[in-house]
Amino acid sequence: MKLTVVGCSGSFPSMESACSSYLLEADGFRLLLDMGNGALGELQRHIGLYDLDAVLLSHLHADHCIDLCGYFVVRYYRPDGGRCAPMPVHGPAGTERRLTVAHADLPYDGAMSEVFDFRTLTPGTFTIGPFTIRTERVSHPVESFAFRIEHGGRSLTYSGDTGPCDALERLAAGSDFFLCEASFTYGKEDIPDLHLNGREAGEVATKAGVGRLVLTHIPPWTDPAISVRDAQKVYDGPVEVAEAGAVYEV
Repeated sequence: MKLTVVGCSGSFPSMESACSSYLLEADGFRLLLDMGNGALGELQRHIGLYDLDAVLLSHLHADHCIDLCGYFVVRYYRPDGGRCAPMPVHGPAGTERRLTVAHADLPYDGAMSEVFDFRTLTPGTFTIGPFTIRTERVSHPVESFAFRIEHGGRSLTYSGDTGPCDALERLAAGSDFFLCEASFTYGKEDIPDLHLNGREAGEVATKAGVGRLVLTHIPPWTDPAISVRDAQKVYDGPVEVAEAGAVYEV
């Protein structure tokens, strides 16, 4: 699997990065994990506007989904070749309504479903193209999912947004690659069921026995070096911070 970091800034875009969005490719299939603020522009650095095969949304906060409103315009009003066929968009219950309200000026209320095939996530296992996806609900103020994605004997776990929870550890168990949020700074913020800090991400990585930890969703006001340092105190494997444009082979 090839993973490209389209955007990785937490909560709002930074000067260096759009918000959460990760492009996962295998066997010619292109799956996008989240499409937050600024991601649509950055995505065009890596693939064509009409090259996506599916989108998987962890939750419906704007920094993870809002650029699908712009992508609706791209697919609905395509000047050459007419309207795009519906593309699968897997998200929490209410995804279509959330995007419809956010866009606020559609030709009619169901217009998004002409170009997006909305599919409601529930905990369990399913396939998207060549990928096997396992989902678990995690701890966040809105319904939020973490994903374990497997292909060709390799595995990647993406935390989405979450506070500490057993579900994330179960999902990540034995993963080759752990893309984990670290929005908070250890010893500074302590808000239950919202986000992880670097130390907590490292603790999950250790308990789950993952092969590699990449910290992401770090807001512009958080020092990523501190998050890495805190993770390394409790996790012996390789730790780094996601950067926009980074490409990984999983």
